[in-house]
Amino acid sequence: MPDTVITGPTAQTTDPEAYKALHADATALLEGWQPTSPDAASARDRTLALLAAGPVAMSRQHRPGHVTASALVLDSTGSRVLLCLHVKFGRWVQLGGHCEPVDRTLVAAALREATEESGIAGLRIDPVPIDVDVHQVQCQGGSAHYDVRFAVIAPPSAVEQVSDEAEELGWFPPDQLPEPLAGGTVQLIAPGLAALRRSPLRLAP
Repeated sequence: MPDTVITGPTAQTTDPEAYKALHADATALLEGWQPTSPDAASARDRTLALLAAGPVAMSRQHRPGHVTASALVLDSTGSRVLLCLHVKFGRWVQLGGHCEPVDRTLVAAALREATEESGIAGLRIDPVPIDVDVHQVQCQGGSAHYDVRFAVIAPPSAVEQVSDEAEELGWFPPDQLPEPLAGGTVQLIAPGLAALRRSPLRLAP
């Protein structure tokens, strides 16, 4: 298991300063990131502009938009991806969600979300993002997610467990994704598989 450990339920706070370290990490990560597509480059620039608002941009309380973290979970061979049929919007999507004050880095946030939503221990994460996507959501009555996405690899013995976030979890071949599929999920496949081909996949610091 990587050094990031999930120890219990995440805490929520309205104090933006609780996200100060996470904000600094997100800013540094995206400033140094080489985008994987023109759309990802545009979304990265929009996310950096959002981050200029300060640590509050990491909190779901920030109505103009907030940074989130998600993970494309692949099996150890790269022949399947794990998606969830999301309870709230009824589409298949990668795992992920809001950042929390316990998260010190975006990598840690993505790994926490993937662990909580898959129930799989021993996940490994590549700390280089594979995509950034900006999309509208219904948070706080209407907001936007500035979603930073990572590749996560499951161990060969992985057994998933459905969480409260999902109606169902399923493994799918990368070229046979289920319907209805969330709009930004298919664009993760190519960069996610490219991350898996980096050998060995680096563990989160």
